[in-house]
Amino acid sequence: MVHVRRIGTVLSAVALAVLAVPANAHAAAVACGGGVSTGRVAVNGCISAERGKEGRIYTREITAYIKARNTGPRAVNVAYEAFFRVVDGGHWVKLGSGRTYVPAGGTVEPTEVGSSTRVCGPVKVEIRVHARADGGVWSGWSTAGTAQCQT
Repeated sequence: MVHVRRIGTVLSAVALAVLAVPANAHAAAVACGGGVSTGRVAVNGCISAERGKEGRIYTREITAYIKARNTGPRAVNVAYEAFFRVVDGGHWVKLGSGRTYVPAGGTVEPTEVGSSTRVCGPVKVEIRVHARADGGVWSGWSTAGTAQCQT
C-alpha cells in the first residue's frame, strides 16, 4: 500500500510539472526597470527580446511593456508612451502609446506598448516608458535594457 501511495505522489508531481511547462518554449521573459511615479501611480518600463529568424538572418523582436500600480483610494486612467533605442549611438524612436484604467489599490501587469524587429548584432538595446494620470504631469522615465541577441 505504501508503494502505491509513493507512485501516486510521483505521478501527481510529474503531472504538475508538465502543466507548468510553457506552451511556447521560445517565449521571451519580461524584465522590468526601476519605478517612477506620477502622483499615486507607480510605473515600471519593461522589455523582452524574443529570438526569430527571417531566411538566414537572425532577428530579435524587442517589445516594450508598462506595469502600473495605483496606491490611491480611487481608480485612475493612465496615459503612457514607450520609446526604443540602440544604446551606443542610437536615437530614441517612439514604439507606441496608450491608455489604461488602474483600479484603486490595483496593479496593471505588464501590458505591451509596442515592438520593433531588429537584426541581431552585438549591441545593447533599451526602452524607456513614462506615464501620467488624468490631470497629472508626466512621470520621469523608467528604463529597461537587454542584450539584443541573448539566448
